Amino acid sequence: MDSETVWKADAVALADRISTLLTVARSAEAEIGSLLAEIESRGVMELFGYRSAARLFEHLADVSTAAAETVVKRARALNPGHNLDGTPIPAVAPATGAAALDGRLSTPMIDTIVGVMIQVPPEHCADVEQNLLFFASEAGYKQVAALGTRILAHLDPDGAEPDSAEPATPSRELSLRRKRTGIWELNGRFDDETGTRASALLDSLAQRRTTDEGPDLRSPQERYGDAFSDAIDLALNSSDLPMQAGERAHVMVAVSLQDLKSGVGRAILGDLGTMSAAEARIHACDCKLIPAVLGGKSEPLDLGHQRRLISTPLRHALYLRDRGCAFPGCHRPPRHCQGHHIRHWADGGPTELGNLVLMCAHHHRLLHRSGWQVRIAADGLPEFLPPVFLDKRRKPRRNNLHQPLPFAA
Repeated sequence: MDSETVWKADAVALADRISTLLTVARSAEAEIGSLLAEIESRGVMELFGYRSAARLFEHLADVSTAAAETVVKRARALNPGHNLDGTPIPAVAPATGAAALDGRLSTPMIDTIVGVMIQVPPEHCADVEQNLLFFASEAGYKQVAALGTRILAHLDPDGAEPDSAEPATPSRELSLRRKRTGIWELNGRFDDETGTRASALLDSLAQRRTTDEGPDLRSPQERYGDAFSDAIDLALNSSDLPMQAGERAHVMVAVSLQDLKSGVGRAILGDLGTMSAAEARIHACDCKLIPAVLGGKSEPLDLGHQRRLISTPLRHALYLRDRGCAFPGCHRPPRHCQGHHIRHWADGGPTELGNLVLMCAHHHRLLHRSGWQVRIAADGLPEFLPPVFLDKRRKPRRNNLHQPLPFAA
């Protein structure tokens, strides 16, 4: 079609032209495969001086080695050939090869049929291939793959003979390292079972947040990064976590009381990391504290006793009252949440139910960094005041997603 014809063509004409071109292109690809099979039968070294038909095609077509090898492998499956001694090599799927030359089959469809045919017993090959090709004329390659699976299951209902050997140890590798910039890089390889479980966990935690703060504009990568952080929080809060050097796994944050109160300055995170004092204030809402007195050279002069800001009974009371993250529209359950001091602990706020609210990590940070405010209403339940840019009247909002206890007064 020239440009004027394309401009005048309706939807049907455009689609028909694409279908025609696809038929020509597929037929040409199939003919190229038959030629490569012929070259391989005659001897590519003798004809062209190349070690293999794949190397020849790699240079002729200007494609990668992997792509060239895939084309030649497909050509061998569709076209008969000969060994070096002249003995014939039958095609795996000859009828599929003929249909491919007519331009009727896409590359994924060809690969799907060949993938089934290499598993079919010889006495059933002709019938199975005809059934697959007949179904391919009306369905896509995914449906043909499903039909192939059913055919193979019918031909071999018992499946492969079980391996009597001991099951192999799953392949699991993970590396986690900190760069000089303070960013951590995570790389790993896992067996299928572990990967499936990890995917299910992250999928459940990475759902888009639809709350009163507006639409969730995080990219998929950002949502899964946040989900990974939430998964770590869940694991660290588990009572089943193994002990490490006589203690439960933990991360130490060192910050001066002055910086903690002001939110200005830096805190030491673990052995090498740093975080802002403002971020430390977020974590200080719900943590275990060990007050320390340091000398001029940071030598410990006195260590106080570890104490939990929010006790277990108080946490249970928070769970019963808020039933999950109290932020309007958030669905996170209690196990994903932290206790937030409405009047910050570092500013003298008491650790009591009337000064606490349950919040997920995301909304906990949002509250510390944005114009949102929270307070306990006259009925004893938390309510949130949106920033002015969301509501000039700052009308209080509540989370109505969590169901109250059925026997609550």
